[in-house]
Amino acid sequence: MAERRAFAQKISRTVAAEVRKQIAGQYGGSPQLFKNLNVGTTTTNTVPLTEAVEPVDFEEYLITHPPIVESGPLRDLIEFPPDDIEVIYTPRECRTVAQAVPEEGDTDAHVRDCVRSYTEDWAIDDLKRRSMSIDDTPRGSWACSIFDLKNSLPDALLPHLLDRAPNEEIDRHNEEQRKANRHREVFALHPALDEEPIERHCVPEVPKEHFGQRLLVKCLSLKFEIEIEPIFASLALYDVKEKKKISENFFFDLNSEQTKGMLRPHIQTAAISTLARSAIFSITYPSQDVFLVIKLEKVLQQGDIGECAEPYMVFKESDAAKNKEKLEKLRGQSEQFCQRLGRYRMPFAWTAIHLMNIVNSAERRNSSIMGRRSLERTTSGDESCSLTGFRPATLTITNFFKQEGDRLSDEDLYKFLADMRRPSSVLRRLRPITAQLKLDISPAPENPHYCLTPDLMQVKPYPDSRVRPTREILEFPARDVYVPNTTYRNLLYVNPQSLNFANRQGSARNITVKVQFMNGEDPNNAMPVIFGKSSCSDFAKEAYTAVVYHNRSPDFHDEVKIKLPASLSDHHHILFTFYHVSCQQKQNTPLETPVGYTVRHSYNNHIGCYFGSLIIAVFLQGIIVHQVPLPGMKWVDNHRGVFNVEVVTVSTIHTQDQYLDKFFALVHALDEHMFPVRIGDMRIMENNLEAELKSSIAALNSSQLEPVVRFLHLLLDKLVLLVVRPPVIAGQIVNLGQASFEVMASIVNRLHKYLDTSQDMHGRNGLLSSYIHYVFRLPSADPNSPSPGPGGLGGSVHYATMARSAVRPASLNLNRSRSLSNSNPDISGTPTSPDDEVRAIIGSKVRSPNNLFHEELALQWVVSSGSVREGALQQAWFFFELMVKSIIHHLYFTERLESPRKNRFPERFMDDITALVSTIAEVCISSYQDLELVERLNTSLAFFLNDLLSVMDRGFVFTLIRAYWKQLYALQNPTLESLRLDFLRIVCSHEHYVTLNLPCSLLTPPASPSPSVSSATSQSSGFSTHVQDQKIANMFELSVPFREQHFLAGLVLSELSVILDPENEGVVHNLLSSHDSDPRYADPEVKARVAMLYLPLIGIVMETLPQLHDFTGKDFNLLRTYNTLKISSPAEGEGNSLISQTVAMAIAGTSTASPMSRPSSFLLNSFSAESSRSLLICLLWVLKNADEMVLQKWFTDLSVSQLNRLLDLLYLCVSCFEYKVASTKSKDMKAKLEEAILGSIGARQEMVRRSRGQLGEGTSSGTCSHENLRWRKDMTHWRQNSEKMDKTRAELEHEALIDGNLATEANIIILDTLEIIVQVLTESKESILGGVLKVLLHSMACNQSALYLQHCFATQRALVSKFPELLFEEETEQCADLCLRLLRSCSSSISTIRAHASASLYLLMRQNFEIGNNFARVKMQVTMSLSSLVGTSQNFNEEFLRRSLKTILTYAEEDLELRETTFPDQVQDLVFNLHMILSDTVKMKEHQEDPEMLIDLMYRIAKGYQTSPDLRLTWLQNMAGKHSERNNHAEAAQCLVHSAALVAEYLSMLEDRKYLPVGCVTFQNISSNVLEESAVSDDVVSPDEEGICSGKYFTEIGLVGLLEQAAASFSMAGMYEAVNEVYKVLIPIHEANRDAKKLATIHGKLQEAFGKIVHQDGKRMFGTYFRVGFYGSKFGDLDEQEFVYKEPAITKLAEISHRLEGFYGERFGEDQVEVIKDSNPVDKCKLDPNKAFIQITYVEPYFDTYEMKDRITYFDKNYNLRRFVYCTPFTLDGRAHGDLHEQFKRKTILTTSHAFPYIKTRINIIHKEEIISTPIEVAIEDMQKKTQELAFATHQDPADAKMLQMVLQGSVGTTVNQGPLEVAQVFLSEIPSDPKLYRHHNKLRLCFKDFTKRCEDALRKNKSLIGPDQKEYQRELERNYHRLKEALQPLINRKIPQLYKPVLQNFRFRHNIRYKLYDL
Repeated sequence: MAERRAFAQKISRTVAAEVRKQIAGQYGGSPQLFKNLNVGTTTTNTVPLTEAVEPVDFEEYLITHPPIVESGPLRDLIEFPPDDIEVIYTPRECRTVAQAVPEEGDTDAHVRDCVRSYTEDWAIDDLKRRSMSIDDTPRGSWACSIFDLKNSLPDALLPHLLDRAPNEEIDRHNEEQRKANRHREVFALHPALDEEPIERHCVPEVPKEHFGQRLLVKCLSLKFEIEIEPIFASLALYDVKEKKKISENFFFDLNSEQTKGMLRPHIQTAAISTLARSAIFSITYPSQDVFLVIKLEKVLQQGDIGECAEPYMVFKESDAAKNKEKLEKLRGQSEQFCQRLGRYRMPFAWTAIHLMNIVNSAERRNSSIMGRRSLERTTSGDESCSLTGFRPATLTITNFFKQEGDRLSDEDLYKFLADMRRPSSVLRRLRPITAQLKLDISPAPENPHYCLTPDLMQVKPYPDSRVRPTREILEFPARDVYVPNTTYRNLLYVNPQSLNFANRQGSARNITVKVQFMNGEDPNNAMPVIFGKSSCSDFAKEAYTAVVYHNRSPDFHDEVKIKLPASLSDHHHILFTFYHVSCQQKQNTPLETPVGYTVRHSYNNHIGCYFGSLIIAVFLQGIIVHQVPLPGMKWVDNHRGVFNVEVVTVSTIHTQDQYLDKFFALVHALDEHMFPVRIGDMRIMENNLEAELKSSIAALNSSQLEPVVRFLHLLLDKLVLLVVRPPVIAGQIVNLGQASFEVMASIVNRLHKYLDTSQDMHGRNGLLSSYIHYVFRLPSADPNSPSPGPGGLGGSVHYATMARSAVRPASLNLNRSRSLSNSNPDISGTPTSPDDEVRAIIGSKVRSPNNLFHEELALQWVVSSGSVREGALQQAWFFFELMVKSIIHHLYFTERLESPRKNRFPERFMDDITALVSTIAEVCISSYQDLELVERLNTSLAFFLNDLLSVMDRGFVFTLIRAYWKQLYALQNPTLESLRLDFLRIVCSHEHYVTLNLPCSLLTPPASPSPSVSSATSQSSGFSTHVQDQKIANMFELSVPFREQHFLAGLVLSELSVILDPENEGVVHNLLSSHDSDPRYADPEVKARVAMLYLPLIGIVMETLPQLHDFTGKDFNLLRTYNTLKISSPAEGEGNSLISQTVAMAIAGTSTASPMSRPSSFLLNSFSAESSRSLLICLLWVLKNADEMVLQKWFTDLSVSQLNRLLDLLYLCVSCFEYKVASTKSKDMKAKLEEAILGSIGARQEMVRRSRGQLGEGTSSGTCSHENLRWRKDMTHWRQNSEKMDKTRAELEHEALIDGNLATEANIIILDTLEIIVQVLTESKESILGGVLKVLLHSMACNQSALYLQHCFATQRALVSKFPELLFEEETEQCADLCLRLLRSCSSSISTIRAHASASLYLLMRQNFEIGNNFARVKMQVTMSLSSLVGTSQNFNEEFLRRSLKTILTYAEEDLELRETTFPDQVQDLVFNLHMILSDTVKMKEHQEDPEMLIDLMYRIAKGYQTSPDLRLTWLQNMAGKHSERNNHAEAAQCLVHSAALVAEYLSMLEDRKYLPVGCVTFQNISSNVLEESAVSDDVVSPDEEGICSGKYFTEIGLVGLLEQAAASFSMAGMYEAVNEVYKVLIPIHEANRDAKKLATIHGKLQEAFGKIVHQDGKRMFGTYFRVGFYGSKFGDLDEQEFVYKEPAITKLAEISHRLEGFYGERFGEDQVEVIKDSNPVDKCKLDPNKAFIQITYVEPYFDTYEMKDRITYFDKNYNLRRFVYCTPFTLDGRAHGDLHEQFKRKTILTTSHAFPYIKTRINIIHKEEIISTPIEVAIEDMQKKTQELAFATHQDPADAKMLQMVLQGSVGTTVNQGPLEVAQVFLSEIPSDPKLYRHHNKLRLCFKDFTKRCEDALRKNKSLIGPDQKEYQRELERNYHRLKEALQPLINRKIPQLYKPVLQNFRFRHNIRYKLYDL
């Protein structure tokens, strides 16, 4: 097979059987191991799973265990229905109105056989199919009212909630609710696998007549420039590449009635069939080389073609009036010629259409005018050649080429056509005949009306015989077509090609050939069998070829079509008569003069000689009688061949193959019993007939494949007849069975080899499978009677039944054979010794007259050897299917289908079948490398055994299955493993698979039959005894009794269990899927019986748990693998594991003894998501349909660890079948889908509403995730072929509804199972309650429907009611989880969910209160949960939650029992507290779009929880999440550091571990802000108190996790130095734990961090800071508040300004918001009170001089920032800028409440300080800055010439305003009068000194950098520098003498105003 199965290509791995033996050896056969290996221990002889058990004797079992159920669905499970098999004769569909049969009544035997073969009914075996294929029932068509919930009043109280009812009653009520309105079929909601769940042979196509791609050509009109005579046209297709004419001619007549009248004397009444103007052409092999050739002829006239065509080229229609006389003359001449020569034609013109040009261009245009150029258009050979999809095109052909008398042959035509495709075509240079031929070309319709076949049969539908028909044109395919004949057709095409009379004496120039088909020598014996052309009768007795004027050696292009008689005799022949036609009318000159004759005879009544090209001699006079020339004959050209003619036979009677002819002739000679037999020149006498017959059978191998296929049905029928009834020749029976079997095998293999394209998915050749399915029928047992059913194979007294072959293989046990009674072969005679038997077999020639085809076939196959055996095995399927059909016909027609199966067949036949099965197993084992062969053999055998289960002794077939199975297990190989799976899947696809497994049997040893088949589980008392307990265990384990009585199911489950492979679950999935949709098993009791066959699947899936795909996405797998695979210690008891873990590990490929064993994390191959899902849906099906009492009893027997594993499995199921919301484009659609899925409207209502067009808006639910719809099929090994990429909206909606239904049903099944588990709990097993609760909570956390949630809450309430201590004392973390889930549901948009969640939450509080008179734990958890919910849920709706809180209050008020306690008040306090949190939440919602405000609110809420560490931690983490979303990684890291500090603070109170941080002090190196997390002594909550610090983070692991997250966030922020500080806290913890792996990781990350510090030096950029002030009452709380905002690096002032202005403008109105453009202090009194003002200023970090010593690096200068500065220029008169001497500057230093980075991005300003600089101080700062720039540019490495020149230009350029020179002139020209300014003066002077020095250095550096082109620029710079230096010299050399006097007091004037603005 072309496509190999995926699992056949898997890597070889250790096979389970070997491993088990190896492990057993190591363990010395410990009882525990054997118990695990063999599972079932009820019998003394245990059989390992790797071996098939001996099956029950099925037929015997049914007899000894009669059913006690009289009728009903259960009764139908016990036995096959009586009408299971039927043989149906279906009339074959005939496409013509009348059946095509020979007209002659008396035909020979071969013709009769052929006609019978084409007309008899189909014989079809009907095995009733009662199950339904998945294809018949689209997925989800059962989507019932699972979501049709009646919405009660919003948040109505649940009735009887507060009543005290017994737990049993609550459970019963809950169960009733769960069972109502459930889906009957789980698989209906599950996406089907690619392959059909039931593997069956596809029904082959009905044999029918072959057609290629069909093309309809309509001829609309033909018009010439002049209309003077009739013109006759024909169409045909030609293939230039193959040089072959590929269709017969279609003749059509478009002449007007007036023009036709010119021929009236020569035309009889025209038959309607000859008036056709449209034709359907068939093209099997369309290509770029196909042309439609149109040829025109006219009536013969005097003159050559050129002369006759001249008027058509010269005259124009427009000149008709001018040339009237000439035209009249021409018309008159034409009429004369028509009168005299009307029966003769002459060639006239032709043209051709390149078909693919039309097809391809029809895609681009609908109508085209074809001129000469369009004919020559070239096309590439790669273009598409399909004729099925193009648009109809109307063509107008305007140019014709005149025919040339010497170039009429087909060879010339091919040259012209090839030339036509070239751009420089010779034809372009020819002068055309202009005309207009209009054609319509289109794909032919499926069932055209008024259509005639090539034999002139009317095709259905043909409503009216008077309508002009369409002709089907016979195709002559370019290459062989391999299709069997199905209709009678017998045509002969005679194509005269050329004649050479050059050497003939006398006048013979205008030559025509008359063709006649004769039935004797007399001229009157011409038969009317020649088809007419156009406008004539249907059939004629003669046909004339066209005449080429004055040519003694003409070429012909005529085609004569003859309808051959069915039976040909010696009298039949074709007569050719050659005439000279006299064109000129002369006296005494006849019109036609015979100039020669020739004859072609048929030989021996067959037409083999009529095929191909012939060169024939022509005689002048004389006669040939019976092919013998008589004396006195005169030959033309001395007996040399002068006439070329091609004869083509299209016949379904004549094979045209000598080997087939001979075989059929001999077979029919036997039929007729007429000797001698004449075949050609041979005469075969009776005495050598046997040898000839055998040689003719062998010679069939030499026949051509095409005729073999055409006559395949007849040939196989005859071979079958010879196998069953060998002929009697000369009184002796001739054994032809072996020869026939050999040639049959050979033919079948030839067909398979050469026609491999027509194979189905199982490698069956379509021609052969359709023969078996429709044609093959059993030859009748009595040679004188016809075959069973209408139209048997026929027969005669000359056949006898063949004896068994002389040689039987030694492997057969002859002792078992019996000699059969002649009267009844099923009754055994007396046993004889083996020797006697062999002697009898060898000696006997004639035995019982009733041997049957299937028996003979089996025998011949078994005794065959060598190439014959090999050939038969290659195509085993063919012989197997023949055998099965023969068996069915035999049983049906002998009425043995009612007889007991054990008596139906002789033992010899069963021995042969056994031998065949054994042979095939041996071949599979020995040839497993030949994958294609063994797969085909395996599949064939599986289908064969599947079929045998319907007709043979089923116990016998089971033994065959077991034998084959055992042989395949002998050699361990992945190929054989996949063969076993394939084999199983096919065998188990039996229609009555369930019945075959004895589903109603009790698992008791077959030796002690039980009279009862009533349910063993109907009463609980039935489990009291040990035997019954054991029975329950057997039902759930693959025990020997289980595998014996449920044989096939046992094999399937054993295979799945042993191989543990992701691919194997497909078989089980397919089986369960088919059971689920099967109407026979719809009854719940019946389904429970079926589910009983699969109970061991639960244990198997539990074992495969570690391999299943992790649907939770939370590394659930690691935990599972660890828990599941730990090897049980002996102390844990025997029953802890279903299969030994060591063995399980070894099977998975990890032998514990092997030194090559892999680490434990790689123990098992993981299943793909799809395989896991498939396996889990199977598990759920079993849990849903199995009998609850049986499950309950089994769960009771399971150990704690096994129950925990089952709970793990259910947990995984919840995740696997969680509903995934599609991220659809349309939001309204998404809302509607969610609404339908989550239950506010039902699926059915949804459909109804949509169908009425009333689909309104739906409400979106708060429990929807945004993952992909369903699961990714394209990522798995199955491909869904029908998967459409773009689904329609309706499809998406429907799919979403189905997925929601599946999620609900799966979860309710899980809920049912949890309830059963809870019911079986004993005190010793109460530890598993936590697991039950975990599954329950997990299901609440997933997306669920309202229906499921109300059941889930009911179960949860019942569980808490039964085990209150579980939540409040043991599973405290789960209590928190439950509170969160309930609270989330309390905020649902669906009232039903809210009502149930509120009820659950209220009861939770009440039960907590009842245990200890307060419900502190629930109070704490609910508060924490609400905080968590508010922080994380985007779809959270506080309005719905308020309603739920009100409902809880109402319950408290109405609870009469607790009214006198403090409980109602405590509830009220809690509700008010929750309401307060909600109010803050509302504010957060309002500011959702304002990230800064949102974080501020979250910060405030977190601060409010300062005394509640758990809640503060929750909010810090929420803030971290928000920051991460906005890529504020530094802030996210700070939140995590604060969280870690908080945890450390409380951990230090709980535990005294030196390696742990002592509290938040440890973290101050990371951030100075962190000290706020200190636990203040006054209001600190003790961590020992109940419910405090109980979260998972308040542990050492939690602390480590937070710090690792913080390090990761710092790393993302680029703050690698902080990463180091975080790890300084972490390293001691890991060192204390000796965790080398973690330490290695940390040091690796540290190396990476420090590496990045080095590599990114100078490239890192942190935040940009802005001061933002808000002014105006519109801002509310923000009015007059000032903040420092941290923005991303390189944020421009304009950007933040635009952002804030845009945001607040949108909020208050654009005209209401103004940005203050300057940085001056704001006077609020001057502002418009109705507007909002924002002032934004860029600020930089500010450091005192002493700080700069520590802040060295870029990171130091951007971390832990609390002070910022901005400068504002001003003058004393109020302007911002003035001259140098009046320019002051104000520095404003801001201090924030916390250091950046902090846990938020804006921090309040708490202190402001201003410093005012005088003009000279401003000048000093400017010069210092300029000098620094010069120094930096000069010493930059690498040097940057451009930057250096830019700085130089600004320093020494002449055009610099307020440049250095002006500064010096203003401040240094005079010594200041005020002594306080002396120091400033001196400092400035020194600055200038330094400046000039730097300028000189910079010029020198620049000189070394510039090229020659900048030398002038350098000189200019130097000149400017010298001018500046000269000007500055006197100014900078003037010193103030007073400064250098030691007695002079130093004064320093500085106008320093410091004031505190405000503290916050």
